[in-house]
Amino acid sequence: MVAAELRVERGRASAEEIAALTAVLLARAAALSDSAPGHRAAGTAGWRRLERTPGFRAPHSWQEFG
Repeated sequence: MVAAELRVERGRASAEEIAALTAVLLARAAALSDSAPGHRAAGTAGWRRLERTPGFRAPHSWQEFG
């Protein structure tokens, strides 16, 4: 288990504290994206939900070309 790097406590954060936290999180996200491989998730699923489709489609149907 990795030790926690951030700890949330009660209280009111000042504008400077929020800016510092934002800068740290953005720098960390940039460092992670630079070292991560070029894998991107697909925008749509590569499968169909069979329960939402009719049992038979004609071979000339417009739905067969999607």
